[in-house]
Amino acid sequence: MYDGPILDNHLHLDPVNGRGAEAAEDFANVGGTHMNVLNKPSWHLVGDVKGAEGFRETFELTIEVTEEADEILTGRAWPVLGVHPGLISQLTDRGFDPEEAAELMKTGIEVAAEYVAEGPALAIKSGRPHYDVSDAVWDASNEVMRHAFERAAEVGCAVQLHTEGGEDFEEIAEWAEAEGLPRERVVKHYSNGHIEGPIPSVICDKDELQRACEGDWPFFMETDFIDDPDRPGAVFGPKTVPNRTKWLAEAGYGEALYRAHVETPARVYGVDTEATLS
Repeated sequence: MYDGPILDNHLHLDPVNGRGAEAAEDFANVGGTHMNVLNKPSWHLVGDVKGAEGFRETFELTIEVTEEADEILTGRAWPVLGVHPGLISQLTDRGFDPEEAAELMKTGIEVAAEYVAEGPALAIKSGRPHYDVSDAVWDASNEVMRHAFERAAEVGCAVQLHTEGGEDFEEIAEWAEAEGLPRERVVKHYSNGHIEGPIPSVICDKDELQRACEGDWPFFMETDFIDDPDRPGAVFGPKTVPNRTKWLAEAGYGEALYRAHVETPARVYGVDTEATLS
């Protein structure tokens, strides 16, 4: 069995359009203890972003709702801040060329890195589109992602990535290392149970979770809960990681769950989920 911390590595709490910190109560009521709260895409929270202050407004909203969640949990809630890679399409649709869009997105990465360096944020969010784009947009997106690796290496944090699907991300891990960021500080959000390169943050599909548990590699569990009132359970609801953890514990995967909820957070983020339990 497993009776330790339970971390959801990637979910959203939307204080503008959604339930906000109320969703953390659902998580806590079924045994969840820790969460990493990713800012929603900036266009969902503050509309069109024209510069650093727009990103700062987005991040402040996320920090505030994360602090509210932190008061609810027996463990901790941490903000993970950055720029959703889909912003490049929002910007090019508004008339930016890809390089101009990339420069604005790099500004967002700079602001996120400030929040890491100053203390409130745990990690940076970046990535590249998960849908088909032009070569110019793809190249610009990769440039933004590499900038996130560079800044994360400088401020000493991990990067959570939103990317296309698949299992071979070795090239991305090599890019991170080239920018000075160890590959074990690169996390692939919405991951299958095993990938090459970064650390998988495994979406709560039962088969993929079992696949991760049966291996010997570090991994996280996540819901990617989007806190959208029009899609209340999407992608998975906030109760899912605690419930899947109990299901996996009953199946005898206690050692793997300790790896997911204690060892991997310590390895990737430098946090102690056991010591932060009240």
